[in-house]
Amino acid sequence: MNATQVKTADERILQTSPLRKLLGRPELGSVVGAIAVFVFFAFFADSFLHAASLSTVLYAASTIGIMAVPVALLMIGGEFDLSAGVMVTSSALVSSMFSYQMTANVWVGVGVSLLVTLAVGAFNGFMLTRTRLPSFIITLGTFLMLTGLNLGFTKLVDGTVSTKSIADMEGFPSARDVFASTITIGGVGFKVTILWWLALVAVASW
Repeated sequence: MNATQVKTADERILQTSPLRKLLGRPELGSVVGAIAVFVFFAFFADSFLHAASLSTVLYAASTIGIMAVPVALLMIGGEFDLSAGVMVTSSALVSSMFSYQMTANVWVGVGVSLLVTLAVGAFNGFMLTRTRLPSFIITLGTFLMLTGLNLGFTKLVDGTVSTKSIADMEGFPSARDVFASTITIGGVGFKVTILWWLALVAVASW
């Protein structure tokens, strides 16, 4: 048997069927699970397939999905950010409290909260690379620190654990249009957060 024959035989052994390749895809489980949930509710919930119900489901999914996309990228890379959930609350507190206390445009508060979230992410990355501790431990510490800061800072500034309304402040209407408006398609209202979610998924997939 010559080298050419051996090579041909090896290549034939390594070949896998398209079905086996499909079953080996890591995202298959999520797709099958999503289809199973959709089919289940389509059969057992009469109003599930109505456009208004789908709009509600998509809106609920988008509020979680916007945060889940970057967390999923971290998990694909073998890391985990336990502080992501509480960071959502922290960013909202920073933007609203800064705008209210400084009598600033709401967009300024949004910008400040973005800087704070980037700083927290940079801190997590710095601690991870310098200490070589697991990302779970690093972000668990960040989670606990942010939880305490959220409660302590709001109590210190406002005297309560809640913030004042910023609905009547400058810049709020435009911020609401960008982040919380409703788009009517075919007579059904869809929250703009759904579009933000889909756009983020597209960018992350690319």
